[in-house]
Amino acid sequence: MTVKSKKAAKLTLFALTWPIFIEIFLHMLMGNADTLMLSQYDDNAVASVGVSNQLINVIIVMFGFIATGTSILIAQYIGAKQEQDANKIAVVSIIANLIFGVLLSFILFIFAPSILKAMNIPAELMDNSLIYLRIVGGFAFIQALIMTVAAIIRSHGFTKDAMYVTIGMNFINVIGNYLFIFGPFGLPVLGVTGVAISTTISRCIGLIAMFAVLRYRIKGQLPYSFLFKAFPKVELKKLLKIGIPSAGEHLSYNTSQIAITYFIASMGTIALTTKVYTQNIMMFILLFSIAIGQGTQILIGHYVGAEKLEEAYHRCLKSLKIAIFVSLGMGVLFSIFSRPFLGIFTDNPDIISLGFTLILLTIILEPGRAFNLVVINCLRAAGDVKYPVYVGILSMWGVAVTLSYILGVVFGLGLIGVWIAFIVDEWLRGLLMLRRWKSRKWVEMSFVSTKSEAS
Repeated sequence: MTVKSKKAAKLTLFALTWPIFIEIFLHMLMGNADTLMLSQYDDNAVASVGVSNQLINVIIVMFGFIATGTSILIAQYIGAKQEQDANKIAVVSIIANLIFGVLLSFILFIFAPSILKAMNIPAELMDNSLIYLRIVGGFAFIQALIMTVAAIIRSHGFTKDAMYVTIGMNFINVIGNYLFIFGPFGLPVLGVTGVAISTTISRCIGLIAMFAVLRYRIKGQLPYSFLFKAFPKVELKKLLKIGIPSAGEHLSYNTSQIAITYFIASMGTIALTTKVYTQNIMMFILLFSIAIGQGTQILIGHYVGAEKLEEAYHRCLKSLKIAIFVSLGMGVLFSIFSRPFLGIFTDNPDIISLGFTLILLTIILEPGRAFNLVVINCLRAAGDVKYPVYVGILSMWGVAVTLSYILGVVFGLGLIGVWIAFIVDEWLRGLLMLRRWKSRKWVEMSFVSTKSEAS
């Protein structure tokens, strides 16, 4: 079987989505392994890592604007059978995210103390948060490259390859956590520092593996030499045209979450720790919609590049129905077993009781979030990247942040008020995104012309 026929065989939603599902599941396990293992060490350490990771996630979103543009452009170019142009985009995206990643990692390392103080972090969490933020954040550029190379591999249809690399990364991370947290064989117990070192080492090894997969799959066709002939103005402009608006939507979400975390921090360490544990559990519900959304994005990109617009339109709606049904079912299932799940992380009855209520509210929250995760990915893949940003900023800040403060702080509902704000925000944005997709305004927004630019 040729490489092309292998690709063609993989371009179905299920074939694309299940490896993405496993990969995201394992990424979540990496974060949960840190949380679960640290919970045996100290609840405050868990809260410290949770807060630091939220800041690091904002930086990762910044890296994502190149990766998102890469994924969409390569999918559209492959759909249009312009693989030389797709390879040029791959090269530009790798170099651009390397430069950008090193810059942001340096900034995060230097300004970590000031950022944590600005977030109103409780004094008992400050030292561990700073350690984790400086180690993992200082090497965040590694994650930038992993995201970029993985986006290239997935857009070619090889979603299983990225999954295999992630399996290896998780295995290394868990082993490292065990060694550094529990100190077997006389090794020193390093706690949060050890978790940070383990996370960084596993990502470095994962990056090496990703580049090996890329070299094997693309067969050495990436034209790095063309960068020395002329500045890649056309390719970079297209990446930024997609990536900056897409990053704007993600950045708005993550910064709004930081603002909400600021409110939660004022409620005390128990509220902050409950949020971390509950969201760790919720992510296992969320990952179904994330995987369906990412798999659908690849398909929509290929369809739009090949000018199969009706197939693209109906594919989005079918994927949305699947995501809503699955997320609702998983929300009910996890709510039934929420107390035992929370008991894995902590034996604090206050945390377990509050977390149980929050997971019940998740039954309403997650179907609304499914709209955003699927339909927004479809809009981006079709070239409609600005509308989700405009609506997202207005809703995240005007609804989620504002209502979180009013309900959670002013009315004293605490985390329950924050979760209600999340529900209103997700459903409002989701329904507006569906309306946009059905309007078909995205039909004329493809980034790829029918004539190859390689010549």
